[in-house]
Amino acid sequence: MAQFKHPSILITGATGSVGAHLIKYLSEKNVSFRVLARKSDRATKLSSIKGLELVYGDLADKNSVKNALQGIEKVFLLTNSSEEAEMLQLNFVDTAKANGVQHIVKLSQFAASLHSPVRFLRYHAAVEQKIKELAMNYTFLRPNLFMQGLLGFRESIIKKGMFFAAVGEAKISAIDVRDIAVVAAETLTNEGHENKIYDLTGPEAITHQQMADYFSKELKNTIKFIHVKPEDMHREIVKAGFPLWQADGLIEDYAHYARGEAAHVSSTVSDITGNSPRNFQTFIADYAPFFQ
Repeated sequence: MAQFKHPSILITGATGSVGAHLIKYLSEKNVSFRVLARKSDRATKLSSIKGLELVYGDLADKNSVKNALQGIEKVFLLTNSSEEAEMLQLNFVDTAKANGVQHIVKLSQFAASLHSPVRFLRYHAAVEQKIKELAMNYTFLRPNLFMQGLLGFRESIIKKGMFFAAVGEAKISAIDVRDIAVVAAETLTNEGHENKIYDLTGPEAITHQQMADYFSKELKNTIKFIHVKPEDMHREIVKAGFPLWQADGLIEDYAHYARGEAAHVSSTVSDITGNSPRNFQTFIADYAPFFQ
């Protein structure tokens, strides 16, 4: 990887799960980069990371976005999950184009399509289309279900020895966010990834029951997977505090999984990084303390 004397890379979404691993990896590789983040205790702590230039701002504030983009050639585009995410990203892309950004590496989603019944897949596809229309160089990273998404079942696994989903016996080639981050770093710092779309998956497609079996083996405790109806899953995640728009979208996501549309296994992680993606057993072993 090249080392930049002055930041020519801007990272958004640096305080999230993928972004946190991405900036750690870039710093370890002696890459200088800029981070745009809203002012918070978590963001302030980033300023101590080697090679990181912190700029406070908000994607909803065009002026702060323009300020963060000064001298930037490449952007990693990721926003928090929100009802405004599509609008924020579309506005950001326009501002990036107007301020001379050459290349956007966008974290998208597996099976993104303008015609998908899944709202999240439509939103990512709309942003992808906008970037193409503006004739900017792009790399679209389309990861499948995050393994770290299972961390949301922590309380249920610890207290009840179970987790649930409206997914049946469908197989999903879930991916570890650490592998997504390494691919993102490689595409940001090396040539040859312009105008490419990469599906990112784990090394195998497994069912939620198989995930439960891996949990049981690693935690040395019986962990059950319970298939539930979509309406029951919706009710439970709303009770858990998810806003209605997000709960509705997650149910659409899981219907997509249940139809067997997320079972494809891609070699992209290996092709780009030279290393095999982490399997689910490795993920559970690394995160076992979190579930204890």
